[in-house]
Amino acid sequence: MFDISQAWATIQRLANGFMAMLPRFILAVLLAWGFTFVGRLARRLVERGTAQRREHRTLQIALGRLVQAAIVVVGLLVAATAAFPTFTMANLVGTLGVGGVAIGFAFKDIFQNLLAGILLLLRHPFRVGDEITTGEFTGTVEAIETRATFIRTYDGRRIIIPNGDVYTKPVTVISAYDMLRTEYDVGIGYGDDLGRAKEVALDAIKGVEGVLADPAPDVLVWELGESSKNIRLRWWTRPHRAEVLGVRDAVLKAAAEAIAAEGMDLPFPTQVVLFHDQTEETDGDRARQREGWPAGDAPPKPRPLNRLELIRAKATDDRA
Repeated sequence: MFDISQAWATIQRLANGFMAMLPRFILAVLLAWGFTFVGRLARRLVERGTAQRREHRTLQIALGRLVQAAIVVVGLLVAATAAFPTFTMANLVGTLGVGGVAIGFAFKDIFQNLLAGILLLLRHPFRVGDEITTGEFTGTVEAIETRATFIRTYDGRRIIIPNGDVYTKPVTVISAYDMLRTEYDVGIGYGDDLGRAKEVALDAIKGVEGVLADPAPDVLVWELGESSKNIRLRWWTRPHRAEVLGVRDAVLKAAAEAIAAEGMDLPFPTQVVLFHDQTEETDGDRARQREGWPAGDAPPKPRPLNRLELIRAKATDDRA
């Protein structure tokens, strides 16, 4: 039969246990609330900086969030210890052992991007407004956040690149310095004066607006090609892409017009194809063959086409 007295005793025991634990629960709640308040206050203090640059402001926000999260975690541990006196850090480590490893693998990319973003904001390998190339993307940096870097490509697209990729892969900062060198190869004919071509091209480059005088532009003999003698034009400009492309257009136009005005040739690659029939009687006879190769004053005798002709030629020489 149901024993009312035993049930009542159980209820009283549970109530007494709850009343005994209630102060510890209240203390734990107060501690958790207090640490949460302190965390928010610390975050506001960290974020309320005097940084003017956008990347510095982003770093302050990231650090503020990290400080708040750390304080809240410590507060929860202290509250758990207050509510359950038998709770220790050893118990926590034992409980979270396997689970912590699983969580670490699950959020590996997030933690990697977060850490990489903080390092980028701290070390400043590039800044907002810089023109960079990372991987297959080139553009202007719009923002550096804790998770990703935003760049605007020259054709008007926004590319969001995880900070882990940006930090671990090579990055070319195009606008890191206040000037950038551009070069281009121009070919002239083999019958043209190479020295005069260099002078004309250099004068044309110096006359273009936007080409820096220091470092001075130069023209070098670069290659003796198959159909032209190639000279390399090199000049310096400001590093921003709009100016680089505008000056490049003006330099090539001025150099091409100046070289052409001197009557020099700007040849295009050519190729000669000779059709050679080794069954012809004139094959190998440089005095009679059709290809137009110079025969000279004493051209060599034509070579025999096969073994039978070799025997005939030898017999003819013997009779002679």
